[in-house]
Amino acid sequence: TMVVVKIAFILSVGLVGILAHKHQSKELDAKYNWWQHEVFYQIYPRSFQDSNGDGIGDLQGITSRLQYFKDTGITSVWLSPIYESPMVDFGYDISNYTNIQPEYGTLEDFDALIAKANELGVKVILDFVPNHSSNKHPWFIKSVAREPGYEDFYVWEDGILLENGTRVPPNNWLSVFSGSAWMWNDERQQYYLRQFTYGQPDLNYRNPAVIKAMDDVMLFWLNKGIAGFRIDAIIYIYEDAQLRDEPPSGTTDDPNNEAYLSHIYTRNQPEDYGLLQHWRQLLDNYTANHDGPLRIMMTEGYASVSQLMEYYEDSNGVQGPQFPFNFDFITELNANSTAADFVFYISRWLIYMPHGHVANWVMGNHDNPRVASRFGEKSVDAMNMLLMTLPGIGITYNGEELGMTDYRDISWSDTVDQPACEAGIDNYKTISRDPERTPMQWSSDVNAGFSSADRTWLPVNPNYKELNLRNQQQARRSHYKIYQSLLKLRQLPVLKNGSFVPEVVNRRVFAFKRELKNEHTLLTIVNVSNRTELVDIADFIEQPNRLSVLVAGVDSQHRVGDRLKAETIELAPNEGLVIQLNKRK
Repeated sequence: TMVVVKIAFILSVGLVGILAHKHQSKELDAKYNWWQHEVFYQIYPRSFQDSNGDGIGDLQGITSRLQYFKDTGITSVWLSPIYESPMVDFGYDISNYTNIQPEYGTLEDFDALIAKANELGVKVILDFVPNHSSNKHPWFIKSVAREPGYEDFYVWEDGILLENGTRVPPNNWLSVFSGSAWMWNDERQQYYLRQFTYGQPDLNYRNPAVIKAMDDVMLFWLNKGIAGFRIDAIIYIYEDAQLRDEPPSGTTDDPNNEAYLSHIYTRNQPEDYGLLQHWRQLLDNYTANHDGPLRIMMTEGYASVSQLMEYYEDSNGVQGPQFPFNFDFITELNANSTAADFVFYISRWLIYMPHGHVANWVMGNHDNPRVASRFGEKSVDAMNMLLMTLPGIGITYNGEELGMTDYRDISWSDTVDQPACEAGIDNYKTISRDPERTPMQWSSDVNAGFSSADRTWLPVNPNYKELNLRNQQQARRSHYKIYQSLLKLRQLPVLKNGSFVPEVVNRRVFAFKRELKNEHTLLTIVNVSNRTELVDIADFIEQPNRLSVLVAGVDSQHRVGDRLKAETIELAPNEGLVIQLNKRK
């Protein structure tokens, strides 16, 4: 009897130990790995929700809509800049890194937003803009005046004095927004570097005091309860210390166009990586010394795939951001891309990515045409199926879950995007980013439910009467409901941990499998053409199998639960399907 009791005791203690270990493992996973299969939803604050009727979105408006994310299944949001700013570039020109733009609210409003988000289980990521400040920032004003400690806070140069007495910039570097990257300052009698607008002078990261100041900014917001940062324009942080001229690119004859030069001395400099590694260490140290989840860093930078992979980690294994944004769906793919193009660019990222890291897929943002306008309105569901069933992280720009479209008919008088305004009335439409920044379309109420104002900061797209959240919530099938169902599907282990196997079915159709032992295999199949396709995928899915539809688009002839034959799957133009493969027993 004693032996039996002893064995029972040992077994029970062992079981308790196993359960405790599993519980601890689950807790550690929730703390450190929460971001690895996340969908991050980008909020453009100015266009999301206006709470006070001034026509401009604000923090209280965002707080009032946080329940929407919980209802939808979104658990992480990142906010485009909310800092104090003269709004030359709508918040990307910051005059106070530790205060809120008054149009958007107060620090107390931000605290209330974080408290509500925590209550609903929604993490908040902040946009961080380190490359440049506003020319109205006290740092710049002090630097202009050569106040001690601020003389070299920005990149200042004398320029070159020609024989005729004319002073010209120190080199041929160009601004992203056209013309010289150097701006003369009469008071200081020197040029300052500004790779963006005149109101965005570049900070000097070769000065340790600048790095210390930015570290303090990060710590300020971390102490406010955020889960991390999206780092803006990281490729511009450092420039060549020797100020060498950049060579012509040969792609344009316009010497003022930024594409006129190959930017080998002003972008993706080796020092960029070291700075990101420093900030990664700051975030890791903060996590180690505070409760809550791992504080993460994601970076924005348009660069070659090999350069971007160095952001994950360098050749010595030193860690940088958790992930650099993957913009291939924006920069490399469009409505004319073939099935092979899609498979190539998707596979390329996964092949180049260092072992042990996580892929991500950015489908849209505030700087580029919306998915519905870029790939076509019939492609919305298929693109969201891709976003949600590829391995890793998905990034959604606000409104893409509804299939919002660009408002291309914004008049010259309503145009506010600074580069577009500088381009003039004849050319503004070709470069304006206003069309993808119009207010969120919540309902068919006045101003799409965004604002009660007589005039909103940008006009609301007139199609809001039909295309809005409320209509899609009430419809039997809608882009929103499909997006919501895809978020639920992402909880499946096969989508979290399954392998990825792509296939070019033909020039117009591609598919990929997600496979995991002891789990049903999932198949995503997409027709990228504007013609109906009848495809046979029997060889790809290793018969025998039974196929059933898990997700279908709003206009699809297929319904969830329909059985399909692998030899004859009919796909309408631009249609996508998510299919479950049920192996016969």
